[in-house]
Amino acid sequence: MTYERFADVYDFLMKEAPYEKWVYMLLSRMDRYQSEGRKGLDLACGTGEFTIELAKHGFSVSGVDLSEEMLAVASAKAVKQGLSIPFFKQNMAELEGLGENDFVTIFCDSLNYIREEKDIPRTFTRVHAHLKPNGLFMFDVHSIYKIEQIFQHHTFAVNDMEVSYIWDCFPGEESHSVEHDLSFFVLDKETGTYDRFDELHYQRTYSIDQYKKWLADSGFEILEILSDLEEQPVHEKTERILFVARKI
Repeated sequence: MTYERFADVYDFLMKEAPYEKWVYMLLSRMDRYQSEGRKGLDLACGTGEFTIELAKHGFSVSGVDLSEEMLAVASAKAVKQGLSIPFFKQNMAELEGLGENDFVTIFCDSLNYIREEKDIPRTFTRVHAHLKPNGLFMFDVHSIYKIEQIFQHHTFAVNDMEVSYIWDCFPGEESHSVEHDLSFFVLDKETGTYDRFDELHYQRTYSIDQYKKWLADSGFEILEILSDLEEQPVHEKTERILFVARKI
């Protein structure tokens, strides 16, 4: 999987992402669980849109991502808006050297891009090491229902003047996994022609009980497990599951 060209269309794909709702969810949970600190890490920050929203709300936040291309876009955005936000190129499962924080977030199913099962608990352990006592850890993941019923064997397409794509989804090699085969057609405004490039992405999820075990083994107390941003328990057709945990 590469993000060299994907960074160019990422914001187009994410234009409907609920950034403000994620901010509200973080603020409400920090208030509910009496976490008053303002320092945090936004892991898998992509092009920095959520990181920047957190900074605008007064948080001292750093963004972390594995893609240099994504981070370059994120940094340029922050500078353009007059914000001083540090961005770091690191693997979540090998996170190091970023101090103790009041909160850590991994939103937009980014955890599902970790292919190796062993790297999920490794990520939780590294997050734990980067939190202060009682620090909050919030992340969301695709449900098994979404992977197997919404994604697998389905095709999605968007026909837009500037960016169009065809998105085919196939079952992955491991259980509860999916391959996303994407073809993008991006308008070159100078020539009026379209440039095609292809991406292959892989996502994998696990049962709620497995995530709960990994969190507990890594030293977290699980505070809430929600049906995404719906403020209600997970149900049979929940597509994204939101975990709220606290460092013990």
